[in-house]
Amino acid sequence: MVQIIEFAVLVIVISASGVMAPGPLFAANITYGLREGVKSGIKIAIGHSIVELPLVILLGVGVFSLEIFPEFRTIISIFGAITLFVFAGMQIKTIFTKNNLISTKPKHGPIITGILLSALNPFFIIWWLTIGFKLISDAMLVWAFTGILIVFVLHIWMDFAWLGIVAFLASKSVKIISNRNYKIILLGLSLILIYFGITFLTDIF
Repeated sequence: MVQIIEFAVLVIVISASGVMAPGPLFAANITYGLREGVKSGIKIAIGHSIVELPLVILLGVGVFSLEIFPEFRTIISIFGAITLFVFAGMQIKTIFTKNNLISTKPKHGPIITGILLSALNPFFIIWWLTIGFKLISDAMLVWAFTGILIVFVLHIWMDFAWLGIVAFLASKSVKIISNRNYKIILLGLSLILIYFGITFLTDIF
C-alpha cells in the first residue's frame, strides 16, 4: 500500500510537467472554454486520452520507440505544424467574418481538436518517450502489465481536471469582456498556435 502511494505521488508530481505546460492544446482549450465552458475542457481531454491510452500501451509492450521509427519525430513535427497553422487560420478567419463571436459555435468539435493536437504534437510524444517511458518501466517492474494501467489512470485524471478547470475559468472570464476584446483574445490565442507551429518546424531543421 505504501509503495503504490509513493508511486502515485511520483507520477502526479512528474505528470504536472506535461499536463500543465503551456502549449497548443492549452491554447485551444481556452478558445473552446470561452464558448462552451467546462464541457469543452472535458471533451478535449477525451480526445487527448483517445491518443494517450494507445500510446501508453504501445510503450508498455516495447513496440513504440524512436529507434524503431527514426523519422517519426520529423513526420509528426511537420504534420503537427500544418495542423496548428490550419487551426489558427480557421480561427482567424472566424474572427474577421463573424460579428458576434461569443454566441458563435465552432464548426470543428473539441474532441477532434484534442485528438489532433495530441497526436500531432511532437513535444507530447517526446514526453511519453522519455519521462513517461521511465514511469511505465518502473511500474511494470513492480506490477507487470498492470503497471501500464496504473500509470495511465494516475496521469489521465490530471488532464481531465486541468483542462476542465481552465475551460471553466475561461467561460467565466468571457462574461465580463466585450465582443471586441473577445476577438482580441482569440486572435492572440491563434498567434500562439502559429508560434508553436513554427517551433515544431525549427526543432527539426
